[in-house]
Amino acid sequence: MATDEQHLLSTEIVNRGIESSGPDAGSMTFSVRVRHRLPDFVQSVNLKYVKLGYHYLINHGIYLATVLVLVLGAEIGSFSWKEVWDTTVGYDLVTVLVFFAVFVFTLSLYFLSGPRSIYLVDFACFKPADDLKVTKEEFIELARKSGKFDEKSLQFQKKILESSGIGDETYVPRSISSPDNTTTMKEGRAEASMVIFGALDELFNKTRLRPKDVGVLVVNCSIFNPTPSLSAMIINHYKMRGNILSFNLGGMGCSAGIIAVDLARDMLHANNNNVAVVVSTEMVGYNWYPGKDRSMLIPNCYIRMGCSAVLLSNRRRDYRRAKYRLEHIVRTHKGADDRYFRSAYQEEDEQRFKGLKISKDLVEIGGDALKTNITTLGPLVLPLSEQLLFFATLMKRKR
Repeated sequence: MATDEQHLLSTEIVNRGIESSGPDAGSMTFSVRVRHRLPDFVQSVNLKYVKLGYHYLINHGIYLATVLVLVLGAEIGSFSWKEVWDTTVGYDLVTVLVFFAVFVFTLSLYFLSGPRSIYLVDFACFKPADDLKVTKEEFIELARKSGKFDEKSLQFQKKILESSGIGDETYVPRSISSPDNTTTMKEGRAEASMVIFGALDELFNKTRLRPKDVGVLVVNCSIFNPTPSLSAMIINHYKMRGNILSFNLGGMGCSAGIIAVDLARDMLHANNNNVAVVVSTEMVGYNWYPGKDRSMLIPNCYIRMGCSAVLLSNRRRDYRRAKYRLEHIVRTHKGADDRYFRSAYQEEDEQRFKGLKISKDLVEIGGDALKTNITTLGPLVLPLSEQLLFFATLMKRKR
C-alpha cells in the first residue's frame, strides 16, 4: 500500500539556504515539498475507446464499400481482363446499358440518402470597448476597491493571475468594481445583451444573412440562465421567424460549445437547406464571487468577458464561401463518476455567498477525459500509417 501511495506523489526541494542563527548556524538547510503526481495519461489507453472510434469509422464507410464490392464482384466474375481489352469481343447493348444504369442509380442513392455536408460559413467574436480592458494589476485594484475581499483573498487572486497565462488585455464588466451587489438578474441581462448582440451583429454583417433566415438557434451559457431564456431574448431582439428551432443550454460547463455545435449539426441533418447559428458565452458579473473560499475565487481570475457566434449551413450554395467543413464530432461524458461530476460545482459558501467551486483534481480528471476523447477520435482522423504505429506501440506496452 505504501509503495502504491509513493507512486502517486512527487517531491521538490525548495528553500535552499544556510542557517544564519541558532545552534545550527552555518549549516545548509532545505525544505521538501510533496505534491500529488499527475497520472501518466499516455500509458493508460483504454482499448474500449479505440474500439468505439473504429465503430464510428466503419459505420460511415461500410455502405460505399459494400456497393463497390458488389459491382466489382459481379463484373469481374463474368469477364476476364483479356476480354475487357479485346476489341473483337462484342457486348450486348442492353446488358451494358442496364449495368451502367444500375451503377449510376446505386451511386446516386448513396449520395442522396446520406446526410448533407455541414459547413462553417463564418464566425464572429465580440470585442468589448477599450474602457472595459484591464491589466492584471488593475484587476486586483478593482477587486480591492470593491471592498469585498480581505488581503489574503486579494493576494491569492494575484498569485493565481500571475501563473494563469492571462494577459493584460482582457475585459471585465463595470459591475465588478461596484460596491453594490452585482450578482443580480438585471446586471446579468445587461452583460448578456452587450456581448451576445455584439457578436451576432458582426456575424450577420459579415455573412449578409437576415436574422429571419436562421432556421436553428443554439445558445450556450453555463452559469446565467434567466427566464425567458437567452435564446428567447435573441429571437425577440432580432424578430426571428416563428418556426425557428431554438435551444438554450445551461449548466454544461466549458465543453458545451462543442455540444452546441453537435446539436446544431443534428438539427441540420434533419432539416435540409437550412442554416444554424450557435452562440456561446459566459457572464462574468453574474458569476462574480465576493467571498473567501479559495476554490471559489479561482473563476474570478480565469473567466473574462466574451462571446462567439458561429454560422453553420447545409446549403450546397454555401460551399464556396465556407471557411471549414464539419467532419467529425466525438462527445465524451464522464458525469457518472462523482469526481468528474463535482469538478466544477456551483454552491454557497459558509457566508451564503454563491460561487463556482473548482476541484483540486480538475487538471487530472480533465486530462483523463481529454485522453478518452482523443483516443476515440483518433481512428477517424489519423492516417493509416499513424494508426499502425499506434497499435504497434500499444501492443508493445501491453506486453
